[in-house]
Amino acid sequence: MGKARKNPFRGFVDTISEMNRMKERWMTGYEGGEEGRWRTHATAWVPSTDIFARAGDLIIRTELAGVSREDVDIALSGGVLTISGERKGEPSEGDVSYYVHESFYGAFRRSMTLPEGIDGSKISASFDNGMLEVTVEGGASVAEPEKIQIEERTS
Repeated sequence: MGKARKNPFRGFVDTISEMNRMKERWMTGYEGGEEGRWRTHATAWVPSTDIFARAGDLIIRTELAGVSREDVDIALSGGVLTISGERKGEPSEGDVSYYVHESFYGAFRRSMTLPEGIDGSKISASFDNGMLEVTVEGGASVAEPEKIQIEERTS
């Protein structure tokens, strides 16, 4: 068994979105909340995302089933990568009677802070069968933080 690697991306995932998702799952037993419940920015749809390293690159893979490529935006501002968009096409309430309603429709947004020194021109994205994959070239090769020595103070 290999040596466990220290995760250089600790704190990478948008902490507030992840905490809201975990709270919702804890309170209701599943993601999605109670049927008919009003959603706010705090409880809006947050698509599942995997973040991993592959050959020195940082890969951000987001599940966007039912979302067309044209309805997805990716932006980088101040070192924060934001994936946002909208899943359209929810049946109108007058036309259907739900037996189970687990799918989310409407706007979504995921924001995450990238490691320092990331060049926006080294970020690319592809979309295939509802799976968005964002590649940050060299993003997994981030150097360890610089340690500052603490000296003993003499009186």
